[in-house]
Amino acid sequence: MITRVLATGLIAGIVAGLFVAALQHVTTTPLILTAEIYEVGGEAARGDASTLSQSALFHRTLNTSLSTIALSMGYALILLAGMLLSEEKIDAYRATIWGACAFAATGLSAGLELAPQLPGAAETALHDRQIWWLANAVLTTLGLFLLIKTDAVLLKIFGLALILAPHFFAPIPAVPESHVPAELAARFAAASLSIQALSWLIAGACAGGIYQLLGPHNNEARR
Repeated sequence: MITRVLATGLIAGIVAGLFVAALQHVTTTPLILTAEIYEVGGEAARGDASTLSQSALFHRTLNTSLSTIALSMGYALILLAGMLLSEEKIDAYRATIWGACAFAATGLSAGLELAPQLPGAAETALHDRQIWWLANAVLTTLGLFLLIKTDAVLLKIFGLALILAPHFFAPIPAVPESHVPAELAARFAAASLSIQALSWLIAGACAGGIYQLLGPHNNEARR
């Protein structure tokens, strides 16, 4: 069982990570490189934008791709662990639904209060952001579980309360002082959340499908 789970997480992470990394290459990475130029400031920096992008793009893409693959492996393993602990049947469809719920808990819900930010943007204190994000992710996950997996009305109401609770004590956003144009920041926030959603969904679909393919019944069928 452990070997099957680890193999599934490894394969699913590579497949999903490569796909998502390709999307990042044409969406978020160029936006980050552009924002870094605005962060430096000055007409000279703007004039060297194309040179900076060309020299930095390869290393940025390589590092981002490796990180994305590792992150996708983590996503796949988290989803598999959660489904096994809850005794959920694992297939591509169900794992994709779990991936959607995971994104809702770790990305969408947090993004309502603290959107992804580019370099050079004013930020709330990192410590406060991290603590709130963790609390929000845990409470939203528990709330979604109670809403979806329980039948008692009181438990569903309690689950809804858990989902809403973190938004009453979210950190106050920093004063909007930034060298980055508002349009660029908005594009990055939207692209980042979209990429994160796809990461969870693709990791879930791959993990569920591969887990089935590596099942004992498939091994016996090949003999």
